[in-house]
Amino acid sequence: MSDSAECLHEGRFLRLVRSAEWEYVERVNVTGVAVLVPVTSEGEIVLVEQYRIPVRARMVELPAGLVGDEEGFRGEDLLEAANRELDEETGYRARRLQVLAISPSSGGMTSELVTFVLASDLSKVGKGGGVAGEDIVVHVVPLRDLAEWLPRKEAQGCLIDPKIYAGLHLLNSTSTADDASSPT
Repeated sequence: MSDSAECLHEGRFLRLVRSAEWEYVERVNVTGVAVLVPVTSEGEIVLVEQYRIPVRARMVELPAGLVGDEEGFRGEDLLEAANRELDEETGYRARRLQVLAISPSSGGMTSELVTFVLASDLSKVGKGGGVAGEDIVVHVVPLRDLAEWLPRKEAQGCLIDPKIYAGLHLLNSTSTADDASSPT
């Protein structure tokens, strides 16, 4: 929190702040947020679906999690946290992790920055589903089918997190850059 900001309320993970006439939220007890773009060697993306209380609906999302938010994870490396969250939520572990981008999650509402991480060379190591109190459904969807699959989930009443589209764009940009730099 900057010196000119006033704390209006602070909870376990969030702080409501006013700076001049602007009110926004800051994360507390967290050192980062990792958003994973997990892609299998078969060309599938691993997504999660869970109920989100603020929007009162099930959402389809990229796996994601807070870094350093629990006592046992203080000082945790962002990529280690990303792989831990991937395992907890989906049951997959990645042998390769690559930072794709760092960006604000909602610049008009929060100071939070999210780090998009490409997770590849995946191995299934567990069932996923989250930790106690989470009810996460794992979806493994061929990338070629995603444009039809997401609208079907919307028709079933799910909300689609827009970070999926950002992650796909970053994935395609990375794939295009990798393809351009590969010798033919």
